Amino acid sequence: MTNNAQPEAQPGAQPEILRYTAFSADPAGGNPAGVVLDASVLDDAGMLAIAAELGYSESAFLTAPPEGIGEPGRAFTLRFFSPKAEVPFCGHATVATAIALGERIGTGELTFATPAGTVPVTVAEDAASGGLRATLTSVEPHSEAVDEKDLAEALAALDWPAGDLDPAIVPRIAFAGARHLVLGAATRERLADLSYDFDRLTALMHRLDLTTVQLVWRASESVFHVRDPFPVGGVVEDPATGAAAAAFGAYARELGLVADESELTLHQGEDLGRPGVLTVTLRAGDTRVRVSGTGARIPS
Repeated sequence: MTNNAQPEAQPGAQPEILRYTAFSADPAGGNPAGVVLDASVLDDAGMLAIAAELGYSESAFLTAPPEGIGEPGRAFTLRFFSPKAEVPFCGHATVATAIALGERIGTGELTFATPAGTVPVTVAEDAASGGLRATLTSVEPHSEAVDEKDLAEALAALDWPAGDLDPAIVPRIAFAGARHLVLGAATRERLADLSYDFDRLTALMHRLDLTTVQLVWRASESVFHVRDPFPVGGVVEDPATGAAAAAFGAYARELGLVADESELTLHQGEDLGRPGVLTVTLRAGDTRVRVSGTGARIPS
C-alpha cells in the first residue's frame, strides 16, 4: 500500500459514515465506532447527531490538521463524540479511524491532533489476521489518589463490597488522554457479575470528570481481563477501551505491578459477547504508553 492521496468529499455532499470495529479482526467482536473521514461540512451539533444516531460508545470525525502538524496527507484533526457529548480522547475510535485510513491511503505513520494532545499512530499489516493493525502512542500519562468517600460511593454504585477488591490493584484515577477510575476485582467471577446503578455512577463520574471506570482482574503476570462501565457516554459498558488501556498501562508501571519494559494483554468484551484484545506496550525510558489492536469494517 503506497497510495498517499487523501480522501476528499465532493462539494455539497453529505459525509460518508463508515462503521469499523477496533481490537478485533472480526466485525462481530471488539468495539464498534462510527468513522467520518471528512467531517468538514459538519458542525458540533451535526457530529453529535451522527454519534447519537449510531449509538456506539464513540464515533470519530476527521478534519484538516493544524498548521505544521505531521506529514501532509497523513495528518488530521480528530474529534470524538459519544451519543451524549464530546470526549477528549477515545482509543478504540482512534484505532478504527487509523485502520480505515490505512485501507485508503496506505500503511505507515499517521498523526492525529486530538483535544487531549497530539497522538501518533502507526498502521501496519497484521500477519495473523491478514488485515491491518494500528498502534497509538498516548499523550503523557499520570495518576492520582482517589478520595475514600468517592471510592465508597463508586463501590456502592457498583454494588461491590470492599472485600471484593484486589488489594494489590490500588484504586486510583489514571489518565492517558482521559480520566478513568481503576478498580481491581479479586476474582474473575466478581468482574463478570456487573449490574450497577446507572444514575448513581453517572453522577459520581461527572463530579470526578471520569470517562469510564476501569474494572480489572489479573489473570497472570502480563494478562488482564477488563470491563469499562461508561454511563456518562450514554451506554452501559464500553466493549473495548483503548484510552483506559493506555491509562492502566501507565498506572500498572507506576505502582510496580509490571516492569518498566513490558507487554501486557488486555481481554475485554467477553462478558458482552464482543471479545477483543488490546496489546499495551511499555518502554523503559519513555513514559508514554502504546496500545495496539486489529480492526475490521462492519458491513452496512
